[in-house]
Amino acid sequence: MKVLVVGGGGREHAIIKKLKENQDIEKIYALPGNGGIAADAECVNIGATDIDAIVKFAYENKIDYAVVAPDDPLVLGCVDALEAHGVPCFGPRSEAAIIEGSKVFSKNLMKQYGIPTAAYEVFDDADKALAYIKTAPLPTVIKADGLALGKGVIIATTRTEAEDAVVSIMKDKKFGKSGNSIVVEEFLEGPEVSVLSFTDGKVVVPMISSMDHKRAGDNDTGLNTGGMGTVAPNPYYTEAVAKECMEKIFLPTINAMNAEGRTFKGCLYFGLMITKDGPKVIEYNCRFGDPETQVVLPLLKSDLFTIMKATTDGTLADTPVEFYDKSAACVIMASEGYPVSYEKGYEITIPGEIADCVFVAGAVKKDGKLLTSGGRVLGVTAIADTLKEAIDDSYNMVEKIHFDNAFYRHDIGQRALMAKVE
Repeated sequence: MKVLVVGGGGREHAIIKKLKENQDIEKIYALPGNGGIAADAECVNIGATDIDAIVKFAYENKIDYAVVAPDDPLVLGCVDALEAHGVPCFGPRSEAAIIEGSKVFSKNLMKQYGIPTAAYEVFDDADKALAYIKTAPLPTVIKADGLALGKGVIIATTRTEAEDAVVSIMKDKKFGKSGNSIVVEEFLEGPEVSVLSFTDGKVVVPMISSMDHKRAGDNDTGLNTGGMGTVAPNPYYTEAVAKECMEKIFLPTINAMNAEGRTFKGCLYFGLMITKDGPKVIEYNCRFGDPETQVVLPLLKSDLFTIMKATTDGTLADTPVEFYDKSAACVIMASEGYPVSYEKGYEITIPGEIADCVFVAGAVKKDGKLLTSGGRVLGVTAIADTLKEAIDDSYNMVEKIHFDNAFYRHDIGQRALMAKVE
């Protein structure tokens, strides 16, 4: 069995490491992969959005199954193109990936089908948006409609910040065409929870919940990033909350997509806020989250490849999906200056005894050395019986890893440890 994984970050490394556990898989290709992934798969220098080249490679190399992991190729129709050439895939077709590809679509979907979310207004005219901002309640949340590398959401606490956000997104085109339309949204309060789920378009099987840490600095200070660390499970995702989410959010979302003729298969990510009025959807993602995947998949007891095929074949209801009764913590080691600008090319040293616990996100292999090549460089994940042990173990490993210009948050998981859950 030959498997192709599209993508080249820490999430893809976590997926590949888990796929390697399946004895039927004899070869894994990563397109494009990275310097760290090269230790676990054959990396091929084809970009994740070069869909024609991906399809050509899959055809020429007789690929049996493909996993399309990042948002861009999913929204662009990579799964559609591969399936049209007879390659079964894990991931939604473009008609379903729109649930992440357009925030306007997803908000309107939730409104139409009664799925709890924040109140909102949609604008495709910057001047009308600016006029609305003058009276909108503060704080307010401003979102670019399309994909923006996880950075297209701005929480404005003042009128000036809100106006600057609208101008930046709609007039200055900070995120390109993704900012042609925006969503201006009610600010919700409460603990955030990330829930990744497997779905074959008929049933939804949630994975272990997790808690992301988006801000660059300790104590949630600094700029928004793609994620500086995660822990799992999330203490705020209680059995009662999980039951309510299944009844009011998860199944209604799948049913709504089916009703719209956009059946979703693959991994559907629910970004939730547990408000005083119950759980509400902050956002959907059409794929595994990054770095949530780096704590969720190591806790998966069942075979990932078997589950992925079941989502493709529509047999998820008959497929066991079990997780270890343990906790996981992932600390992201990044390049100083991320998420704005940073230097690259520093050598990374990882002791051999902890290499299996490290997911490589931004690194290249050159002359036998692993060198930094991105903002987020490594995800260091530990699994333990308790969350505190997992956090301590992860930081102990971080201290053994070295590259110049490295920085990381020192408080990953502390919010979870201090959680007061009723």
